[in-house]
Amino acid sequence: MKPLILLVAVLALGTMATPVIAADGALETTPTPILDVVTLKDGSIIYGEVVEMSGGILQIKNALAGDIIKLKWAEVSKLAVSHTIPFHLKEGTILNGTAEEGEPGTMKVKAGPGGDTMTVPINAVTHVNPIVQAPVIYTGSLNAGYSQSVGNSSLRNVSILGDLVARSEQLRLTLLGRYVNGDNNGSLQVRNARGTIKLDFFITKRFFWFASAYVENDFLQNLKLRTAISSGPGYQFLERGDLKGIFKDMTFYAEAGPTYFNEDYRDNSITGDRASFRARVAMKWDWPLFDGRVTLYHYNEIFPSVQNASDFFFTMDNGVRMKILAGLASGFQVTTRYNNRPPAGTGDTDNLYLLTLGYAFDTTRTR
Repeated sequence: MKPLILLVAVLALGTMATPVIAADGALETTPTPILDVVTLKDGSIIYGEVVEMSGGILQIKNALAGDIIKLKWAEVSKLAVSHTIPFHLKEGTILNGTAEEGEPGTMKVKAGPGGDTMTVPINAVTHVNPIVQAPVIYTGSLNAGYSQSVGNSSLRNVSILGDLVARSEQLRLTLLGRYVNGDNNGSLQVRNARGTIKLDFFITKRFFWFASAYVENDFLQNLKLRTAISSGPGYQFLERGDLKGIFKDMTFYAEAGPTYFNEDYRDNSITGDRASFRARVAMKWDWPLFDGRVTLYHYNEIFPSVQNASDFFFTMDNGVRMKILAGLASGFQVTTRYNNRPPAGTGDTDNLYLLTLGYAFDTTRTR
């Protein structure tokens, strides 16, 4: 690697002063911005622009190398930065300024023009020019689908899907909603609506306590309202940045707790109302790929009865969302619902296949 780095350095130096012929024939020199300099412990020297250092990885942009050069911060011996950027130290101090080379293992940070110069050990720096996120980050989407046929058949189907997650350092609010309506020649084929609201309070960076409410209505199942009120602990197993490569934006959490579960039916002569105490176990997994242009996701909620574990209600969403242009996105989702004690005259399993078009957003700041 050392010969390649030296070659990049030589080429960079060769471009620092490019002769230009002026209109009057005089020879001029095009000014070139001063490059940052990174010296490694093995003696290699790299020229470019320091972009960021986080997670122990220093990123340098070099026009000749093309891609961002990534180096282990632990391998850096000296550093010189010509443009003003913030340096975050272990004890919490933030120094905003430029940097000059010091003794091996140190650098001299100068805070602003005419400011004081401070010698800082390189291993005392935790972040360099990190991305600072807004206090609350919003992600979500709103999608709709419509299909209709006329002639020998008269089919019409409407579906609306929406989700919103608002995340701060200690709180996470999740809203989920779905509405599906379909008829054939005026004969209702499907009418289902579902909504979830959930608030997570993070006690630590990973461990949280949740409170949630789930409501659902299904006309063809004689279901007037299904309600589940839950609360309990949860754990964030994967957060953005935990993994590397194509997995870097993957997130996953699981949660469980007691639930009050109630089902009210339209016609009690067919099925009587039911109420019980149950458990709730839920998992949510998201995998954004290609800088969020494609997102795979899975979400499920299971409500087993405390008195009889074989008596449970289960709902699951699996899907893919693809960004087309800017915020315009299309999606395909399969929703599965299973109830081993279904209302009289209905089956225990329902599958909804939804192809939608809509808008997706993510306010997470990226470089």
